Amino acid sequence: MRRSDRLRCAGASLLVVLCGVFRSSFGGRTLPALSDDIPFRLKWPGPDFTLPTAGIPYKEDNYIIMTTADKEKYKCLLPLMANGNEEQDGEYKGPSPGALLEPLFKLSSCSYRIESYWTYEVCHGKYIRQYHEEKETGQKLSIQEYYLGKMMKKSTTEAGENQEEKESTESPKEIYTKNIEGQMTPYYPVEMINGTPCSLKQNQPRSSTVMYICHPESKHEILSVAEVTTCEYEVVILTPLLCNHPKYRFRTSPINDIFCQSMPGSPLRPQSLVKLEHQKEEIKSPLKPNKEEEQQLLREKFSTIHKPVTVGSQQQVTVGTTHISRLTDEQLIKEFLSGSYCFHGGVGWWKYEFCYGKYVHQYHEDKDTGKTTVVVGTWKADEHQEWAKKNLARAYMTTPDGVQTVKTVSHFYGGGDVCEVSEQPRQVIVKLKCKESESPHAVTVYMLEPQTCQYILGVESPVICKILDTADENGLLSIPN
Repeated sequence: MRRSDRLRCAGASLLVVLCGVFRSSFGGRTLPALSDDIPFRLKWPGPDFTLPTAGIPYKEDNYIIMTTADKEKYKCLLPLMANGNEEQDGEYKGPSPGALLEPLFKLSSCSYRIESYWTYEVCHGKYIRQYHEEKETGQKLSIQEYYLGKMMKKSTTEAGENQEEKESTESPKEIYTKNIEGQMTPYYPVEMINGTPCSLKQNQPRSSTVMYICHPESKHEILSVAEVTTCEYEVVILTPLLCNHPKYRFRTSPINDIFCQSMPGSPLRPQSLVKLEHQKEEIKSPLKPNKEEEQQLLREKFSTIHKPVTVGSQQQVTVGTTHISRLTDEQLIKEFLSGSYCFHGGVGWWKYEFCYGKYVHQYHEDKDTGKTTVVVGTWKADEHQEWAKKNLARAYMTTPDGVQTVKTVSHFYGGGDVCEVSEQPRQVIVKLKCKESESPHAVTVYMLEPQTCQYILGVESPVICKILDTADENGLLSIPN
């Protein structure tokens, strides 16, 4: 079946892929073009069913007849395709995206992202640099660096102007989107070329696309750097400047319900689906007995602290950045290291919750179906110590005055929920990094998935800078004296 005919699985047991349950025959009707980027949910109402009168619209004649491999037949009512963009903005007459970003280019400001080995430097309107610094005792500083792209302009102040001039000569510009943690997000691209020659591509220069996306609480942070093909990169930058343009503002995608009613002679729900759900529960049960009871205890125990942090009466917009200034440093560090204070982050469909020494959760909250939680990993000291014997749990950096200090520590959390693809428990490496910020209590949380159901959770904050040097050989932290 073509990609456009698939439905996106959003993680809950009720969210399934239609073509995994039904045959490709649609009873003589043509299935409308569907996007992988729009979440759908199958519902199985009984015969006495009335279409909802509020929310996403439906029509009685907008349906298809679906037949399963077991010859079961269902009449499935389709929504009139809500994709989160129903609100039609009036004709926008403000500055172009390039003009909105122009102040960032004129400031000649740079953004940084520190990974376990590489540091990434994005000087807006100038260049992107990837580098690693080493300094042995008594030796000169050694720098390994690559330029991932440069702006070919006479001066950096022309960056926004040239972009604006280019936009004015083109037809109405297409709004590009990128899947950021499950949410299709509009972005504005800026191309950078003529980077360091790449030996893997006959010494062709490296190049990058810088993707600027709207985030009202950001300070032009680097959200991610990815090598999409050999020596070609994508860099995602969060900026509040684009938020003044209506077409670049963040919008959530509603869940589109598909109501499938059984036809005479067919069960309420397909037998294969019921069997699949039973098998899933049987797989989980031996690994996590009394899981429901344990989760209930956790909810009761941490009900007052496992909530997204608010500032005043406004809910924080989270692309992984929260502010935790209500506690003193000493209180915060103590509660964080005891697992009492948990960090939250994430954008789009999935959010993340990290409780030090306890667990990493991925969750989605829906006003209709409640909270869906996936256990990404749980803490077991012996498992982490075994992992630390084979991996680097503590990484160092050398300060300008020659002092060696801990830059990042890594912890292993295993035994998560079973992955449907690999049929193995999920696991995650949590990387705690020191990150200076204008706000002393800012915390950035982001999730990467380098391999299926094997994750990296990055947690960066000035607060972490205060405790990294307490790490022992296994990377375990303690409250500083």
